[in-house]
Amino acid sequence: MLTLAEPVRAEVVVKKSRFIACVQPAAGRAQAQEVVAAMRAEHPGATHVCWALLAGGQSAANDDGEPSGTAGRPMLEVLRRQRLDGVLATVVRYFGGIKLGAGGLVRAYTDAVAQALLHAQKVPLQRTVRLALQVPYELEGLVRREAAAHGAELQQAAHAAAVVLVFTAPQDVAQALRARLDEIGQGLLRWDPG
Repeated sequence: MLTLAEPVRAEVVVKKSRFIACVQPAAGRAQAQEVVAAMRAEHPGATHVCWALLAGGQSAANDDGEPSGTAGRPMLEVLRRQRLDGVLATVVRYFGGIKLGAGGLVRAYTDAVAQALLHAQKVPLQRTVRLALQVPYELEGLVRREAAAHGAELQQAAHAAAVVLVFTAPQDVAQALRARLDEIGQGLLRWDPG
């Protein structure tokens, strides 16, 4: 599976209608809906803002008033055919006054997303695991260095009676990282089960 490194836009004009496509990484439905709302705000005069999402088993397609099955689903199929995950495709349409028909709409939305994907940098999808633990102050630096050496990224640090650290680590190294931290922590680390 692949995902995208960063957002990419492309524009297609079909019989005077403008189709502005954006493909970008997205973690899930909540993030997708925020992006769609931002696109609506950015393009208040647009006739439609259609979208498709593939993210961690979540998929969604929205035609936003276009005839059923002519926008969102075809866009979703483009993402599936390219073996993408964690990706949102949005297409903003400005109606040009000429009706395209169902087939024309499917081709226009599909082409807009495909054009954006042509210029997108595709990267292997890396699944991550959340690791949260309490660490005595004297071990904080050592734990941070070891986590970084395993490719984990610090997401949160809170300092109270102990230091609470939250990391995201690549799924394929998470178990080894946890074992290594237990080893250097000598029984002083407390793992958050969540």
